[in-house]
Amino acid sequence: MRRRPTDAEVAVPGGPVAPGTAHPGGALPCEQATGPDPDVRSVARGGAANILSAACSAAVNVGLALLAARGVSAEAAGAFFATTSVFLIVARVCDLGSSTGLVYHLSRARALGQETVIGRYLAIGIVPIVLLATVAGAVLFVLAPQVGALIGDDPGETAGYVRAVAVFVPVAVLSDACISATRGMGSMRATALVEQVLRPLLQTALAVIAIAVGGGLALTVAWAAPYVVSAALAWWWLSRLQQSALRRHREADGAVPRPSAAGYWRYTAPRAVGAAAQVALQRLDIVLVASLLGAEEAALYTAATRFVVLGQLFGTAISFAVAPALGVAIARGDRAGAGRLFRTATTWLVLLTWPIHLGVAVLSPLLLRVFGPGYEAGTPVVVILCLAMLCATGVGSVDTVLLMAGRTTWSLGNTVLALAANIAVDLLLIPRIGIAGAAVGWATAIVIANLLALAQVSRSPGLHPFDRAWVTAAGLAAVCIGLVPAGFLWVGGGHPVARVFGLTVGVALFAGGCWRARATLRLPELLALRHRSRLLSAGSAGTSGATSAPEGSR
Repeated sequence: MRRRPTDAEVAVPGGPVAPGTAHPGGALPCEQATGPDPDVRSVARGGAANILSAACSAAVNVGLALLAARGVSAEAAGAFFATTSVFLIVARVCDLGSSTGLVYHLSRARALGQETVIGRYLAIGIVPIVLLATVAGAVLFVLAPQVGALIGDDPGETAGYVRAVAVFVPVAVLSDACISATRGMGSMRATALVEQVLRPLLQTALAVIAIAVGGGLALTVAWAAPYVVSAALAWWWLSRLQQSALRRHREADGAVPRPSAAGYWRYTAPRAVGAAAQVALQRLDIVLVASLLGAEEAALYTAATRFVVLGQLFGTAISFAVAPALGVAIARGDRAGAGRLFRTATTWLVLLTWPIHLGVAVLSPLLLRVFGPGYEAGTPVVVILCLAMLCATGVGSVDTVLLMAGRTTWSLGNTVLALAANIAVDLLLIPRIGIAGAAVGWATAIVIANLLALAQVSRSPGLHPFDRAWVTAAGLAAVCIGLVPAGFLWVGGGHPVARVFGLTVGVALFAGGCWRARATLRLPELLALRHRSRLLSAGSAGTSGATSAPEGSR
């Protein structure tokens, strides 16, 4: 009887690849289960590099928010935050999900030894979205007065902010697409160095100058202009990676099918709406707060959410590192390897992000004071969102698994439902309880999206993020960074000294617990940055160029 191909096999461009059969380069999925795990080591290396750059990005982004809060008036800061949120939403809409589509298709092309079609995928995925972004930027420029009236206390001044960012929409879309494509080519360096380090540093440096010589408009231009630099560098980096892959190309078995635009966009189309909805989940509440409560409250809410972004950046670093390897493992039908990657990445995600979210919640009144008088009012926002992020990170990169398994429609449905819940709760609660209502809306959306995705991932492709290592990581973080500081706060009556001392003791206990459980948590792989390893099994043609590219092209 003829065997029915699995979902992962069907998802492979060019036809199914049966588990246990020969793959380009001779590697077998069953071979990956024995000996050292190169998939996990590669994710560790890419993830650790991204974690280091994410730490820089997190610090710089908080510093940028601090500069805006301290350097200009509260009204100008609120208008700046709302304008940049509109910019990011428009740019993500114009991306049409191609940032995910490029990772999906390029990783599979490499896995099957079909490097000759990479250029075709780049043309299909990048050219249309840049053209769309050019049109959208022009429309945003024309509609700047209307947008300014919606999000700013001074419509005329805010319209100037909107016009300033509108001209940078096309280069922002180009930058994001090219950087995503480098991840599909197996490289994390462009993401780490260009997107998470260079561009934020340029934005901060220019913001310092802008605040010194100008006001809110100069600050807005300073924030948007570095996208030009990142787009140019990302394009150059991607070109080098493509040339390197072609030089090491091995022909796949049989004729290489020519990619069709229809096939590419059939996968990517659901993600187009989903990606726009995701950025709306992160940014629309700022726009709603500015519209319903005013620019000053928008500045307060944005400052409070900046500390939540600290943990998000580390989560994104792990997701970026694991996505290409997951895509290849699922494409090969290697469910065991994909599950191993997913569970290990989730453990590391909990280990890295839970202490941050819990620590930020404990210190939130003290942290918010750095933005200026009155910003402590954002403490409930920080606590609500930090608790919601424990759920989001605790289930791992479930949306990434859905996308790499080709379940873009499921991901879209989850995100749309979460966005609808977010908007409904925001409109209900913001007028009644202020910015805390916006936090409840976002938290509700976070929980809905992640729990739905967890249930779907458990069904197909049949993966789950929980094992002994996860329980160890979650238990250490919850007890050491959550319960221990809470005990000190209870004894000390909430005094700032009790907060700091309790958290210090908790961090020390957490570090000691991690060291004792280092083997269970697979910390040696995460910390071994000096060891180079291929993305998949040695000799796999699909990734032969992923880690051995010349220094300047990776």
